[in-house]
Amino acid sequence: MGVPKFYRWISERYPCLSEVVKEHQIPEFDNLYLDMNGIIHQCSHPNDEDVHFRISEEKIFADIFHYLEVLFRIIKPRKVFFMAVDGVAPRAKMNQQRGRRFRSAKEAEDKIKKALDKGEVLPTEARFDSNCITPGTDFMARLQEQLEYFVHNKLSTDKLWQNVRVYLSGHETPGEGEHKIMEFIRSENRKPSHDPNTRHCLYGLDADLMMLGLTSHEPNFSLLREEVRKFGKNVLCLNVFHFNTLHVTCTLNMCVFFFQKHIGSDYDLERIIDDWILMGFLVGNDFIPHLPHLHISHDALPLLYKTYISVLPSLGGYLNENGHLNLRNFEKYLEKLSEFDREHFSEVFVDLKWFESKVGNKYLNEAAGLAAEKEAASKEANKKEDSALCLAALTSSEKVIGEGKGDDEEEEDDMFETEFRQYKRTYYMTKMGVDVVSDEFLAKQARCYVEGIQWILHYYYHGVQSWSWYYPFHYAPFLSDIRNIAGLKLTFDLGKPFMPFQQLLAVLPAASMELLPQAYRHLMTSENSPIIEYYPLDFKTDLNGKQQEWEAVVLIPFIDERCLLAAMDPCNHNLTKQEKARNCHTECAVYTYDQEADVTYSSSLPQLFPDIIHCHVRKEHIPMDAWYVPLDHVSRPYDRSSLYFCGFPTLQHIRHKFYKKKSGVVVFQQSSRGENTILDILPSKEGEVCDDVATQVLGKAVFVNWPHLEEARIIAVSDGEVKFCLEEPPGVQRVYNRASTPPPTKVTCLSDKEQKDWVKDVQGLTEHFLKRKGIVVNETTVLLYGQLLTGRKYVPKANGVVELEKQWAKQVLPFAYQTVVKDIKAFYSSLTCFKSLDELFPPTTTVFMVGNPYYGAMGEVQDSSDVIKDGRVRVVFNVPHEPQLETLIQNQHKYCVKYSPGYVLASRLGVTSYLVSRFSGSIFIGRGSKKNPCGEQKANVGLNLKFNKKNEEVPGYTKRTEKEWLYSVAVEDLLAEYLDRFSEVFNAVSRNSHDDVFYEDDIWPGLDQNGAEKVAEITSWLKSHPVSSVSRTSCELQVLDTAIVERIEEAVEKTKVKKSTKKVRVTVKPHLLFRPLEQQQGVVPDPDSEYRLFDRVVNIRESFTVPLGLRGTIIGIKGGYTTTNTVR
Repeated sequence: MGVPKFYRWISERYPCLSEVVKEHQIPEFDNLYLDMNGIIHQCSHPNDEDVHFRISEEKIFADIFHYLEVLFRIIKPRKVFFMAVDGVAPRAKMNQQRGRRFRSAKEAEDKIKKALDKGEVLPTEARFDSNCITPGTDFMARLQEQLEYFVHNKLSTDKLWQNVRVYLSGHETPGEGEHKIMEFIRSENRKPSHDPNTRHCLYGLDADLMMLGLTSHEPNFSLLREEVRKFGKNVLCLNVFHFNTLHVTCTLNMCVFFFQKHIGSDYDLERIIDDWILMGFLVGNDFIPHLPHLHISHDALPLLYKTYISVLPSLGGYLNENGHLNLRNFEKYLEKLSEFDREHFSEVFVDLKWFESKVGNKYLNEAAGLAAEKEAASKEANKKEDSALCLAALTSSEKVIGEGKGDDEEEEDDMFETEFRQYKRTYYMTKMGVDVVSDEFLAKQARCYVEGIQWILHYYYHGVQSWSWYYPFHYAPFLSDIRNIAGLKLTFDLGKPFMPFQQLLAVLPAASMELLPQAYRHLMTSENSPIIEYYPLDFKTDLNGKQQEWEAVVLIPFIDERCLLAAMDPCNHNLTKQEKARNCHTECAVYTYDQEADVTYSSSLPQLFPDIIHCHVRKEHIPMDAWYVPLDHVSRPYDRSSLYFCGFPTLQHIRHKFYKKKSGVVVFQQSSRGENTILDILPSKEGEVCDDVATQVLGKAVFVNWPHLEEARIIAVSDGEVKFCLEEPPGVQRVYNRASTPPPTKVTCLSDKEQKDWVKDVQGLTEHFLKRKGIVVNETTVLLYGQLLTGRKYVPKANGVVELEKQWAKQVLPFAYQTVVKDIKAFYSSLTCFKSLDELFPPTTTVFMVGNPYYGAMGEVQDSSDVIKDGRVRVVFNVPHEPQLETLIQNQHKYCVKYSPGYVLASRLGVTSYLVSRFSGSIFIGRGSKKNPCGEQKANVGLNLKFNKKNEEVPGYTKRTEKEWLYSVAVEDLLAEYLDRFSEVFNAVSRNSHDDVFYEDDIWPGLDQNGAEKVAEITSWLKSHPVSSVSRTSCELQVLDTAIVERIEEAVEKTKVKKSTKKVRVTVKPHLLFRPLEQQQGVVPDPDSEYRLFDRVVNIRESFTVPLGLRGTIIGIKGGYTTTNTVR
């Protein structure tokens, strides 16, 4: 979970940090790390709102495997793949885990109760209890077993995995997943052989991953999230999705800009970053609560930064010294920050004064009055002593009022101070349940909070320093009460982690007791249990200034470790042998490919995952303390500007200034609500003349779309009046880098229409940069037109030589010249480079034919030594017998679903067209009546067969044209049944056609009629109908009807029975062959191919979800999208 809402805040504050990229735009990474628990949760319970959802364990495992395969395939790590599952957490984390699990169990129970109250019939199978995703459960043990199988299988069978070290740190290895990853990174950083240019990609959903990335001080560190698209009900499709990447390197640069603008450049950037991390923890995290009234959504972070800037010059150092809290400096910082407490209360005080003027009472309540009177009396009796009921002595900002004030003014100041102390006193009494807010109590609050901050810093910089420490309160103290901390001695006892069953009993609610071994379950439920108080069936939550229910404080008692262990001890001997084996800690394992090893690896689920007959994997265990880093370890600083890696954003190369402004930049498909950091590109000193620009860039490769640079070949330059463009034959995409061969150029004057198009391009680019990136491009005088790089392809040359040439897209896009970077050297990885035909096409290599007569056939290269000198390659192709679809194509109209306009269905059903339209969409029925509604709960009793706003239809039922919606006979039958069963609903909608919501008591007004039961009957009937499980699709999708697809499948099956694949031995020119290579991924095998329904295609991509060489038939095409991984 980390720092709540931090990821969104940082993305809105610095919109140019994150970007949504497609698969082929992902930069190259050396190491990929997966925080696995997010994946496990997503694959096991993707939608907790659906109480009807059920999933088998086998399906969960298969989905997790698919998820991992896709992520690995897309990132393609060069060196390390690290999968980290949460193990037993530190005690400090368990309080948050406990609250979250209690709340999720209660929410699930409430949702089920509501569904049953509505008359819904739930499945008889048990629902998946997400609390089982906790170390030590049966589920996690089986998952670990399957993950080990998965790693062995991929390393043995997938070439893409075989050059990578695969680490699996499972649930039995203590520690949170992301922190186990950071232990590994820190240990690697400490090695003398560590490469400072290592590129790290950390995948996960937790908000604190940004903090972890920054603590590493690695110069190339990115976070990855995917935008998952759902098709149908709870079906994840991970082949069609975009990614959101947030580059930590860019965050570092933004920190530099922000702080250097205010404090100059005389400070150590790395230490400023450390302090920035510390300030992020003050708004709350998984281990300590947020300080009162400091909320990210209420601009707490800008306040923290502003305060830091004001005090830094007076500190003589920093707050966070590589994970060690400088208490003297931190106290000075908090002293300044504590002014916020008084400023916030002054707003409350104004309201108190207004209330006083209305009620004529000096104090808000009797308690406040008594406290004030006692305070005044104590001052008179002894000015040197404070009342035991008061808060501790006032801070410097609370000192004596000036002598020159009048009596009324002085009385008002006294009243303010009294009310301020009473305000804080009330907070401690009501929130923490204390009777006397003494100096000792406040000193303990201050110590615990500062101790918590230091524990967290150690955790993020050095790893766990105490497994047993935890923050013992649900709430944090006021800033103004965290004082006198400079002299504190903060030490931690390392202790040891809980055993898995101990954590289970510490964090699970009684509702999840089935996840515990039988021997312990009675401890959660028996009245005689010594720890029964820790498992309340009902409990309160407190939003405590937050807005969302998931942010609320769960008010359940903290587990007493000694009581817990003492209660468990008599039960331990009742554990089974299998349970005892599960209740242990084990090391992380590293797996590598070993060709020499060849054993059979048995699967524990052979019906789902077959045995691995030839397993080539070597496994090594890593001692638990192998990655220990001492407390005095300091990450080495690196030159962050020394090298540019393609795909990583950079704020260098283009002159700009920045400022903060509410500009509504779109982040995560929503306009920002707070301030954005706007980058303002400064004009060029020498100006921009079109013909000079054309001379510099035409025909050359440059980097466009700063700061997220992409390489593009420029084919035209225009200033809105004149256009310089390349004059090349069709299909030629040459780069003209040599001065001796200038590009063939044609100069034309733009027509009126072309000039208007140029202006539109400028306006579109200007708006895109501002609204999507927060970048002001200012006046654009020159546009470049270019083709983006799509990949690299080996091209045969003379004398058997091959060269890896860049391939450019066909599509031409406009780019503002001031956002283009020229003349930079980009780093490309040292992939295996082939220099000759015999290296590119050695015997046994798999290739595909992209020429006739065997177009699309997969083959194997043979010994070609006798013909390769002539520029030929000998191949044996497998030419399959294809299904005959011509007759089906000619007669497809016979099998197509017939659609009719709404008025045709209406006339047949004897209703109005309006009713057909309404009932095929959404119909909402609320509780009560229109005049007296009961609550906001509404049930949707429409057929949900069309979606106007999302532009989606349901194949076989509805179809959208430019003018109207069309309906099939299936819709007519469904409406007829609906009308027959529940005609009163049709009558109510017909009578009140202008209403958006209809009400139970209006539809069923009789005393003997139960509207709630009727609504439940309708929803139950709809869910039981096959239409409820039919997926909806975009109206832009061309898709074949189900009956046609079934006949295609029949034709394919008939072909399979014949098994008439023939082998053909041919000698081929190399440019007609396509070899699946990592270097060539992203390259379109046949750029001239067009795709149509019924076309037969073959997959030419290795390590893909679809097996290499598998053939299929196109049954749907969306928006003219052309896949790059098939040959038609």
